[in-house]
Amino acid sequence: MMAKYASFKLTALLSMCLIAPLSLFAENKTGEIQIKALTDKPEAVYQKGEKIKFNVLLLEGNKPIEGKNLNYVITRDREKTLKGTLMSKQEPVIIETGLEGPGFVLCTLSCEIEKGKFIKGAAGAAVEPLNIRASRPVPEDFDKFWQERKKELAKVPMKSTMEPAEVPENLKGRIECFDVKIDCAGRMPVSGYFARPVKAAKGSLPAIILYHGAGVRSARKPLSYAAEGMLAMDINAHGIENGKPESFYKELRDGKLKGYLHFDCDDKNKIYFKGMFLRVLRSLEFIKAQPEWDARTLIVTGPSQGGTQSLVAAGLDPQVSLCIAHVPGLCDHTGILASQPSGGPGLIKMKNGKPENENVVKTVPYFDSANFAAGIKCKTMLTVGFLDTTCPPGSVYAAYNNIKAPKEIVNNPLASHAVSTKSGTAQIKKISEHLKKMKSENTCKIPAPEGKIP
Repeated sequence: MMAKYASFKLTALLSMCLIAPLSLFAENKTGEIQIKALTDKPEAVYQKGEKIKFNVLLLEGNKPIEGKNLNYVITRDREKTLKGTLMSKQEPVIIETGLEGPGFVLCTLSCEIEKGKFIKGAAGAAVEPLNIRASRPVPEDFDKFWQERKKELAKVPMKSTMEPAEVPENLKGRIECFDVKIDCAGRMPVSGYFARPVKAAKGSLPAIILYHGAGVRSARKPLSYAAEGMLAMDINAHGIENGKPESFYKELRDGKLKGYLHFDCDDKNKIYFKGMFLRVLRSLEFIKAQPEWDARTLIVTGPSQGGTQSLVAAGLDPQVSLCIAHVPGLCDHTGILASQPSGGPGLIKMKNGKPENENVVKTVPYFDSANFAAGIKCKTMLTVGFLDTTCPPGSVYAAYNNIKAPKEIVNNPLASHAVSTKSGTAQIKKISEHLKKMKSENTCKIPAPEGKIP
């Protein structure tokens, strides 16, 4: 039987390997002193040619400090970086800049408050972000390439093992959880935890898959989702064992998976992301094969690298019904060649103004979030941090603006590479609305997507 659900609210957090919210202010606080920097527009969105004003205060508690040097660096997409120094005052000091075209501006500040002790702050602004375009069009053979990869995957039977995993006493008899391994093309299986309500009726349950940000760690048990009446799966990014001691994952991080983000990125048949994305496709096949799935509701979500995997899932599988990608990575790899930001991990390396390896330039478009985004058919929500230097906001918008399906984006002017409270609340609302629309007689409490990536 499917549970009768209460209304949505912020419940106990589910560990989803997401990024913790970051403060706008000092990265390294010393006592109560901090740099407060805000744009003159709360939404921090401007038109091209419009003046952007950063209002900056140096504060000790709520009291302004004057007479200290505030060093600033203003990084502007496709335009010259500006540097300077201002003296802190009792009232905000103003730094003015602007952009002549669509893009983002990041103002970073530092102040030496004692000899050798610095604090930092930052503020960001967008200029016509909805007009940002990916640096290159989707390759003409992009769809063909991935159809061939699907055929490659289809040659591997979807054999799986499901080992029972422990659940808390208060959930016993209500849900069951399994450590799942699913055969997949490539060297590694899909590996994760799969949870479901006990004795659910055939064809009765919506499904959700949670994908991980960068790093090497175990999958986590998606018990909160299952407890609220969903088929839920959380997979680790590498097909490795789950539930091992931290030393197991540290050995992998320091050993054979060290630097995996850049493995074979000059060969589209060997690049590490090929295997990862095939595991995404197989995870979708697995959850859709479950008899309890309602055959209508399939949600994918994750942060950073997990946001990438969510866009891959939605771009390659038309049965995905909702995609939520927080600060997605791998967006617009070739942006660096057009003097605009490339998303992390920055696969194209430059030397003397030219790519070090032309084969990387040829390979990475087939593993670009912006190109998968162009194929999405379902409702999609992205989130973006204006202070993000890991997955720069311009790269996220390059992917967002490629989406032709119904979409929305959550701007976070005060966040870095983070899932803010605002973004988490937006996810809860979006999933709630989606479930109500897909199965109007049920509602569900969705855990807030917070928690730091290890």
